[in-house]
Amino acid sequence: MHESFLEYVLDDLQNKDLDITKCTYVLPSKRSGTFLKKHIANRLDKNIFSPDIISIQEFIGNLSDLTPASNIDLLLLLFKVYKKSHIEESDDFTSFINWGQTLLQDFNEIDGYLIPAHDILNYLSAIKEINHWSTSKEKSELVENYLQLWKNLETIYSEFYDVLLKQKKGYQGLIQREAVKATQKGRENITYTTPIIFVGFNALNAAESTIIQHYLEQGNSHMYWDIDTYFLNDPIHDAALFVRNYKNNWPYYKHGNKIAPQHNFLKEKKITITGVPKNISQTKYVGQLLKNIGENKNIDLSKTALVLADETLLNPMLNAIPTGIPEVNITMGMPLNKTVLYSFFVNYLDLHLNVSERGWFFKRVLEFISNPYTLTLSSEDQANFAQRMTKDIKEGNLLYINADILSKYPKAKDLLSIIFPSGTISPMDWIHNCLMLIDRLKTIYQKDKNALELEYLYRFYALFNQLQQYLDKVDFMGELKSIKNLFKQLANMETLDFIGQPLTGFQIMGMLESRNLDFETVIITSVNEGILPSGKSNNSFIPFDVKRDYGLPTYKEKDAIYVYHFYRLIQRAKNIYITYNTEPDVLEGGEKSRLVTQLLTDENVKPYITHTIATPKISIDAKPLIQIDKSDLLLEDLKAFALKGFSPTSLTNYIRNPIDFYTRNILKINDLEEVEENIAANTFGTIIHDSLEQLYTPLINQVLTKENINDLKTQVDDVVQHHFEKNLSGVDVSKGKFLLVYNVIIKYLNNFLVDEQKQIKQHEIKILALEERYEEFISVPGLEFPIKLKGTLDRVDAFDGVIRIIDYKTGKVESKNVKITDWETLITDYDKSKAFQLLCYAYLYYKKHGISDVQAGIISFKKLGQGLFRFSEDKNTQINEDTLVTFENYLYQLMREICNVEIPLTEKVD
Repeated sequence: MHESFLEYVLDDLQNKDLDITKCTYVLPSKRSGTFLKKHIANRLDKNIFSPDIISIQEFIGNLSDLTPASNIDLLLLLFKVYKKSHIEESDDFTSFINWGQTLLQDFNEIDGYLIPAHDILNYLSAIKEINHWSTSKEKSELVENYLQLWKNLETIYSEFYDVLLKQKKGYQGLIQREAVKATQKGRENITYTTPIIFVGFNALNAAESTIIQHYLEQGNSHMYWDIDTYFLNDPIHDAALFVRNYKNNWPYYKHGNKIAPQHNFLKEKKITITGVPKNISQTKYVGQLLKNIGENKNIDLSKTALVLADETLLNPMLNAIPTGIPEVNITMGMPLNKTVLYSFFVNYLDLHLNVSERGWFFKRVLEFISNPYTLTLSSEDQANFAQRMTKDIKEGNLLYINADILSKYPKAKDLLSIIFPSGTISPMDWIHNCLMLIDRLKTIYQKDKNALELEYLYRFYALFNQLQQYLDKVDFMGELKSIKNLFKQLANMETLDFIGQPLTGFQIMGMLESRNLDFETVIITSVNEGILPSGKSNNSFIPFDVKRDYGLPTYKEKDAIYVYHFYRLIQRAKNIYITYNTEPDVLEGGEKSRLVTQLLTDENVKPYITHTIATPKISIDAKPLIQIDKSDLLLEDLKAFALKGFSPTSLTNYIRNPIDFYTRNILKINDLEEVEENIAANTFGTIIHDSLEQLYTPLINQVLTKENINDLKTQVDDVVQHHFEKNLSGVDVSKGKFLLVYNVIIKYLNNFLVDEQKQIKQHEIKILALEERYEEFISVPGLEFPIKLKGTLDRVDAFDGVIRIIDYKTGKVESKNVKITDWETLITDYDKSKAFQLLCYAYLYYKKHGISDVQAGIISFKKLGQGLFRFSEDKNTQINEDTLVTFENYLYQLMREICNVEIPLTEKVD
């Protein structure tokens, strides 16, 4: 590797005959200070006290007498000021926190760039007024309330500023503004007697720029820019956007001082650019790359850095690092809101935000008890209540879980009293319960000696104690919902820090942690638009043109910051590996970054670049069809099933897919039961069937009359209500989704009765049977054992003397489903399953009553207007003995196939 920037700075200072041990070094971040100390130590032959090495924030903070306030403290204080600002219909804290953070960032920028707040905030208010201008003199109440905030913005800012000054606290921009005032008046809180060395800055705001220039003008300070000649001399290259500006505009440089750029970017290097599909594939690719690097004796892993442009990839990247790498130092923290434990507490909060008089809503309960940490608590309790409760909720279709249901788990009583406390809980109760859950988990993980989980628990323990302190200070968070955003905000800002040796081993870091550091081998991931650079974001109330007019940074300047970091990282490196996602989407960034395109089109570095697209080796083999041979055991099961009875549905299951028949009908494996928050299709159908049976049962063996039907119409509501309660215990049909479903069923039944009334005006209809169950043993030629055929006929009636067998369907039915022209399709094509069912019913009716001349059809509640969908063979809707004989032959054929030991059960694919 070429000489690092920090070594270059120390060499230059020594060439200027400055004692490097008696300087004050000001750097962009603390991390680079650790490396600077190492380089200074390497040049010494005796032990000394370390020179002052501080970050720019500490340096400026020392000039004022203010201390930085935490982000949450600032938000709480800003909210108090906002509530006192005489704005009618002001937001509560829950709503405020969503936009208060943005307002705080804008105040921070306004102060950091030394913009007169009076000017820009009044200008902003005038813009908002114009945006909502209309021909109407009177503004709506909504618009008036909205504009009140902007009219009061300057007052809010001024009061907020004053309160912070009284408390000797501030946000970064305010501290910088006050530090500028102090230097201009000669009232600095601290006086520096040693030379001040400013090292490796790039994008300075107006306050930082003013303060640095102040010390440079005094003559006892030096400024070192980490910029390459190649970028500085290019009038349009964004990597030097800021440094060029300082060179051209700072009086210090206009008066003869020079910027001394380096000359490293065009030196020989190896740049490998690889497009990889999707983010996880990038981590796998980097894992393989690291394995190769680890095996390459020419590459020193301690001089290698992996820079994650997308920091959310830290977790999968840690899993991809090969075990052969001995030391890994992670300089970036993992945000607490990216941990599973965070989801545990959020689920717990949502559980209590969705509690009503009826109990805890099942969805939130299932989410919480399926969390890995709840399962850990459940198993430790020896009651396994989580698994049992999940089963009970699904089997009992429980929409709400109350104290009666919880009493079924006595062994878990203590734990459940924490998770499901009686009565409404306050934010402080919730925090207290979370701390008790942490204590229980701590006991479990201490037994298992699980250090990582204990570290997670400790971080959340500290976070909840922090929350408690905030709640003690305020009186506007009495409701549980008000704490949710605050908890999320804290978890987003707090990180789980990894402990390591920053000066040794392979380094993993984010883009900002790389400032002032140089590595021989650099791997940069996720170099995509929207990630590196991050592109446009509307995280401000100040419009783009106002920012431009007042000299505030826009997305262009923010992009230029990342362009600088990117090029600075690679300018001294020998081996550079850049990966980008070739499959852009909303979550994983856009197309490959302009930085990649810029490198690929730069004639001066083109000879050093290799560009490839990594295509994963995927061999797609045709999935073999599942085939199950009929063993003796399976044949016994089939015989047992045949004796219990084949239903038309089980036979059509076989026609659709023999494997479905095997799993559902032989093994009795059905789809996992789910709680019916929205009514399932089969339950919907059951309620309609049962309601019609109850309504029409008193009319069996009677000819229907107008009076009969009118009487039935008056009963519909009560009958449906009864069957709702019977089939879906615990549901409330007076509101929500079930009310809609209830009304749909009422409408279906009323429409059915209206249609029936129209029919009886022209025809005589006599009800013969309802929901009658038929069972017949049949002897199939070629089979040694009898087979039972069974089925339930929804309705049998006499229509002008013709027997009709009617099947009710609440699903979709088309006339082609009940028509056949080719009999072979009846037992091979599932589309003809409804025709098959109707013929089964006609066959069963014939076997019992000896009547073959019937009609069979389907009434579809979705298409009541189309009447009865009659079975037809070549347009003939009458079923006779010949029809049933033909059907019987095909039925026998199907039965023989199912029971034939030589024919395996073979999967059918659509």
